Amino acid sequence: MNATYPLTIYYDASCRLCNSEMQNIKIHDADNQLILIDCSANDFDQTPFLAEGISKEKMMNRLHAQDASGKWLVGVDAFVVIYRTVGLNLLANLWGHPLTKPIAERLYPWVVRHRYVLSKLGLPELFTLWGKYAAKKAEKRSRKCADGRCSVSE
Repeated sequence: MNATYPLTIYYDASCRLCNSEMQNIKIHDADNQLILIDCSANDFDQTPFLAEGISKEKMMNRLHAQDASGKWLVGVDAFVVIYRTVGLNLLANLWGHPLTKPIAERLYPWVVRHRYVLSKLGLPELFTLWGKYAAKKAEKRSRKCADGRCSVSE
């Protein structure tokens, strides 16, 4: 799946789980290729998207991303491209691998339906911990670089 950038992501920021994941993904967006749009906001205008058959309700029930050429990525396909964009290739490969993608595509609608309950159970805190771990790992790697040369032994 190829995408042109920037990639505009429409997500439910009123959901702690969704918001936590998007904010942690944005931390990894070093090249500023992702634009996050809260489609749950009262002032969100769905009018420009209706001609393409995309309503606010659809955006609230599946992650939607639109690339610079106007191509839409929805659900699991959107996650694969988003993770790959920010260098989280392990997650991109997990979501997009031919063996695991069908599982992700069946599991994702269940997660969407239960996202508010999952938020109450503390799942967003896992994204926060993951973000802190990734930041610490990146900082550790950056200390191994000096004078334009890096020695990474991981």
